[in-house]
Amino acid sequence: MDRRSGRSEGRRRSWRGAALAGGIGLLAACERGPQSALHPAGRNAEAILDLTLILVAGGGVIFLFVMALAGYAVIARPERFPGSRAWIIGGGLVFPIVTLTALQVYEFAVARQLSDTGGVEPLRIEVTGYMWWWEVRYPDQGEGGEVLRTANRLVIPAGRPVEVVVTAADVIHSFWVPSLGGKMDMIPGHENRLILVGERPGTYRGQCAEYCGAQHALMAFDVVVEPPERFEAWLAAERRPAAEPDGPQRAAGRDAFLRAGCGSCHTVRGTPANGAAGPDLTHVGGRGALAAGTLPNTPEALAGWIAGAQHIKPENRMPSFPILGGDDLHAIAVWLESLK
Repeated sequence: MDRRSGRSEGRRRSWRGAALAGGIGLLAACERGPQSALHPAGRNAEAILDLTLILVAGGGVIFLFVMALAGYAVIARPERFPGSRAWIIGGGLVFPIVTLTALQVYEFAVARQLSDTGGVEPLRIEVTGYMWWWEVRYPDQGEGGEVLRTANRLVIPAGRPVEVVVTAADVIHSFWVPSLGGKMDMIPGHENRLILVGERPGTYRGQCAEYCGAQHALMAFDVVVEPPERFEAWLAAERRPAAEPDGPQRAAGRDAFLRAGCGSCHTVRGTPANGAAGPDLTHVGGRGALAAGTLPNTPEALAGWIAGAQHIKPENRMPSFPILGGDDLHAIAVWLESLK
């Protein structure tokens, strides 16, 4: 095979990988249900939906009124259109100014409501956007200062305001969970804040809402709203280190993971792996999806991601590891899937 044919084959493989990733991502999104701003699950999302409907209705009234005047002006004879000066001032100035001012005042009132926690101390969660995944940090609420790191999933208590502090590590991203709140830009070197309140337990899909590169469409995350007692139990479990392997295959997977150098990019608490360049994998088996919503979280998908990350999600920062033998690859996937 000559060099040109090799490049063509490489491009064909890249396109096949991109198509596979897009198809898998679409299926995964369909299984979880698409995000929708029309099905609010919290008071902030309900306020945004009400504001949207009122603004659309107000704009529609102005549009219909102006179009009716324009139509009458075209059809009617000049002598049947008296007081044109009054029509221009009343219909062209007074009516839109009064209507738009009322809508603007209402919008400002809703905006203040979106940042109101009702006197309740909010739970602080820090989210950093990367190309193309989400790092999620839970600062310790006590005096220890310990930070819990996870990825691509937020778990929050039902009914309690959550202050999400967002930033970006590379390019501008946008944090959006339409069923729980509005959008918030994530800007490198700058922190923005967003208040979320989940009132109905469930899993809600979020998405990057700002084009950030080739895999922007494959940059999703989940927000899991749990009853307060279940949230506290989840938080306590997440703070524990990874469990010891309970069988020879999982032990072999842990050893192969460390031997392959995966710990230079990933942390698994309780093992020598302490890398910070990629997601924390201490409890990766408990997450609903892999690679920011791209793949289902199964041993088979884990093995495929490790071996061919650049074919599944081209240009992401996870290198492919085709050099791993089949036994090692399967053992690593089985071990990672057990970390819950």
